[in-house]
Amino acid sequence: MTFFQRHSSILFLLLGLWGRELGLGYVETNACYRWGAAGNKGLFQDGEVIFGGLFNLYHTPSFQDLDLESLKHIYAMLFAVEEINLNSTLLPGVKLGYQVFDTCGRYPWAMKSKNSYLLSFDLQGIPLIIGPTTSTVSIMLSRILGPLSVPVISHLATCPCLSDRSKYPNFFRTIPSDIYQARAIAQLAIRFKWTWIGAVHMNNAYGQLKEVEGKGVCLEFIEKVHRETIETDAKQAALTIQAATARVILIFCWYTDVKKVFKELAKINVTDRQFVASEAWSTSEDILQDMTVSEVARGVVGVAIRSSTIPGFGKYLRGLHPIQNPEDVFLRDFWEKEFGCTQEPRSDSFQKAALPPCSGAETLEGGWHPFTDTSQLRVAYNVYLAVYAAAHALHSILSCSNEDSPNENNTTRCSSPEQIKPRQVLQHLSKVKVTTPQGDLFHFQGADSPAKYDLINWQKTPEGPLKMVLIGHVDGFDFQFNESAVHITGLVGTRRANRKGEPVCCFDCIPCADGEISNTTGSFQCEQCPPDFWSNDERTVCIRQELDFLSFNETLGVTLTTAAVSGAIVTAAVFVVFLKYRQTPMVRANNSELSFLLLLSLKLCLLCSLVFIGHPSVSSCRFQQAAFGISFVLCISCLLVKTMVVLAVFRSARPGSEALMKWFGLSQQRWSVCFFTGVQVLICALWLSLSPPMPQRDLGFQGSKVTLECAMDSVVGFSLVLGYIGLLACTCLLLAFLARKLPDNFNEAKLITFSMLIFCAVWVAFVPAYVSSPGKYVVAVEVFAILASSYGLLLCIFAPKCFIILLRPEKNTKKYLMAR
Repeated sequence: MTFFQRHSSILFLLLGLWGRELGLGYVETNACYRWGAAGNKGLFQDGEVIFGGLFNLYHTPSFQDLDLESLKHIYAMLFAVEEINLNSTLLPGVKLGYQVFDTCGRYPWAMKSKNSYLLSFDLQGIPLIIGPTTSTVSIMLSRILGPLSVPVISHLATCPCLSDRSKYPNFFRTIPSDIYQARAIAQLAIRFKWTWIGAVHMNNAYGQLKEVEGKGVCLEFIEKVHRETIETDAKQAALTIQAATARVILIFCWYTDVKKVFKELAKINVTDRQFVASEAWSTSEDILQDMTVSEVARGVVGVAIRSSTIPGFGKYLRGLHPIQNPEDVFLRDFWEKEFGCTQEPRSDSFQKAALPPCSGAETLEGGWHPFTDTSQLRVAYNVYLAVYAAAHALHSILSCSNEDSPNENNTTRCSSPEQIKPRQVLQHLSKVKVTTPQGDLFHFQGADSPAKYDLINWQKTPEGPLKMVLIGHVDGFDFQFNESAVHITGLVGTRRANRKGEPVCCFDCIPCADGEISNTTGSFQCEQCPPDFWSNDERTVCIRQELDFLSFNETLGVTLTTAAVSGAIVTAAVFVVFLKYRQTPMVRANNSELSFLLLLSLKLCLLCSLVFIGHPSVSSCRFQQAAFGISFVLCISCLLVKTMVVLAVFRSARPGSEALMKWFGLSQQRWSVCFFTGVQVLICALWLSLSPPMPQRDLGFQGSKVTLECAMDSVVGFSLVLGYIGLLACTCLLLAFLARKLPDNFNEAKLITFSMLIFCAVWVAFVPAYVSSPGKYVVAVEVFAILASSYGLLLCIFAPKCFIILLRPEKNTKKYLMAR
């Protein structure tokens, strides 16, 4: 009977007292019976020296979810043991064995002996234990095994309290203490100027919020969650985060609990918080690949256990198969879950119903699987390192190389494997030095291992899922960090505004104004972008402004171009019709020469609108206004002279007015058109020579796109051009109105009157529309006015004539013309 078995009743009494002291309840669940009787509920291998192993394989509350990462941790221990057994230089001739158990995700301690895993260990043959996973269980286990001097080497217990050698002299760990993790998180917060944060924290010994808060960071709230009531606690934590003013949330929880909190946040659409992750969930593929929480989790920044490699471990995992390992109950469970089949009938209460038998062809070889993925080994490497540290301690004892290796009877400095005592292992672990596969030298600093972390950031991918990006390292007090590689959520692009009467840590984040940026958090001022640059949507960087103008490639430009070209084609068609029927009474009676000149000017008016579309240049800015002004004056001049001729003809028919027609002969008509047009040419020449329009950026409307337009340096010049056109148009309208009732079946005065009304209405409406239009739409308004007035003249004056010429030829006669 071992010492432990002889004093089990006392130890169990201590367990009960310590459990109440730590606020722990007693646990009796079927999960702790999972592997049947005490003699066969785990993984076992005989050896001259047996290593104990405690791992957290199944999680509460269901005990049905097999944690693949924890399973990988178990096989990291088994792989290390097998590797050492094949090593000819480390523990030569000594075979290591193991006893590995699952702690069921809870504290495996109760008053009944059948529920205690310690009774499963034969402590007389076990000089040390690898594990357990949690700090709380490590505290209890270390207190229990302390009197026996049995070393406990944990791969995941991070509570700083375990560094106290006076209370836990037998405890070691291959993961850094939370003190170092908290300092690294505090450095991150200070680097990003996150001074006002909230925290979600497990209700146990995990995490050191005081260390973070004491580094210039203020906590708005601390929300505790419990594993037993995680569903309701996750909802409450989500509501607290939603209501809080802090936009940065630190979470010290296990990844399964974080995922539940994120799912609750996704339900209430809280996606603008920046989360800071502890190492317990910062590398969780389960959360990274979950699309339902990707918007909530994007931008996570945190610390992670340093990633390392274990040569040959991936091949070892892919080669696992229940046929070669029939006694491996953990592998059998994984096989049932992964392939949906069973190797053999099971008698325990967890028998999977209606599972077909496995064919034997199932394998982990080939494709990628999270269980066989060894690209980033973190905790598994800690387990591997713990086994090697223990092996080196044993080697030191057995090699007689250390004069301080004591023996109970002091008769010899060397021990056989069967004679090794836990106290010897405990003494040699403190001095052990292990060279890692990366060439780093590992040794224990008291209970602790060197503080080494990776700094990571969760970033969005084009495919949708998040990816984990390495952004830096922490090695002791050396903090290496690539800030430019970080993508964070909703914090940059703002300036800090302190609240009156509130602590310095409490402030509001005010978004930067347009044209200003802030690429660091906690900035008190936003920076103004330089000329020719503008802020992006996130207000984090200045981007060069894009030139915007009315182009031929956009929908508006295409529409206006189509209208202009179509109008020119219609005008050309009317010209052809008039040319073909130039000897008919309809064409001859309406002053055919001026009609042809009018059609030519209308075509020029329609085509000049194309000069306004496209990239403005010095030449195009000058030509477009001159072409517009001269072509329209030519058009109105033709209409004005035609109207004057009509009035003169009927006026000359009165007695004593025969001489009036001398002033309106063909040569006089031509000279009149030239004179009216020449005045506009002179105005345009003076304007373009003294202060021409020039390409210029629109400074009145700033944005990521800046309008390039032809700026009118001289408003007077443009006003004179428009004013002269308006003067001629009003004069023409007045004369046509006076001649509207003259007896003529083909009276152009009526048509000219109506066309001039449309022309004047368009250009009167143009002025306010032109003044109030932003950016490139100023040009679009002017082009539209040109096209609308040109179409109005073309349709009002020539459509009725073409209708008679082409469709009513019986009316295109001299008899019909002279009927009145």
